[in-house]
Amino acid sequence: MVSINKVYKTVLYIVNKEQRGYLPPSEFNSLAELVQNEIFNSYFPDGNQLNRQNQNNIQNDTEFFNIYENNRYKLYPFEHEVSFNYDTTYNCWSFSPQLSTDYGGTIRLLGSILAKYNKPGSTTDSIVQLTSKGDYNKITRSKLTAPTQKHPLAYQYSLTASNTTKNVVLNISPLPDFVTINCIFEPTVPAWNSSPGSLGQLLYNPGTSNNFQLDTSEESNLIIGILKYAGVIINNPTIIDIAAQEAQQVQVNEKS
Repeated sequence: MVSINKVYKTVLYIVNKEQRGYLPPSEFNSLAELVQNEIFNSYFPDGNQLNRQNQNNIQNDTEFFNIYENNRYKLYPFEHEVSFNYDTTYNCWSFSPQLSTDYGGTIRLLGSILAKYNKPGSTTDSIVQLTSKGDYNKITRSKLTAPTQKHPLAYQYSLTASNTTKNVVLNISPLPDFVTINCIFEPTVPAWNSSPGSLGQLLYNPGTSNNFQLDTSEESNLIIGILKYAGVIINNPTIIDIAAQEAQQVQVNEKS
């Protein structure tokens, strides 16, 4: 993780240098969330591009300098295996955010889906194939291709009920006894919070603050990204230019 207090102090130092302006905590927090999401979202198209290079063996492949594995490593803090629960009201397997607040609550991507079937005297663990609803309907209607406990089938959909908080819903056939899924979660919202000091000053409160979930290697990218938007807020083109140049150089260094 990246310390949000360290990033905020660095941003303030650069912004306040030569009296160029001030970035209050509320505006910093908004920019921090925006930039963290930008960096997090960049992992997926970058990963696809690097994966193609990896498959074609045109990138370096040493123990500590494999750029595909380095990019994949940055997603590890967001990867968790969670249990889904069967909802008898809607007849589906679902994940409710409040069941896993430590992970941020919002699932971005589904990975391997494991279904467990308990039978008298034995247990079957099967990998579930995820497909579209159209293909699911076609496959399950045929006796030749109908899913079995060894080869279960699922499709994902959204509930339209207004009183539900479920953000991922699955229909799995045949109906398992337990379901666990390896998921990528969205990052938690970063926040720099404070308590009033004896002189009315703002003192950093680590107990109510949230650090960035990104890998420590992203610290400079976070600072540069926040500075870029901070320059727009305080109407300082110098900060915008410097941050943009630094961001471009960091991107070139990482992908070259």
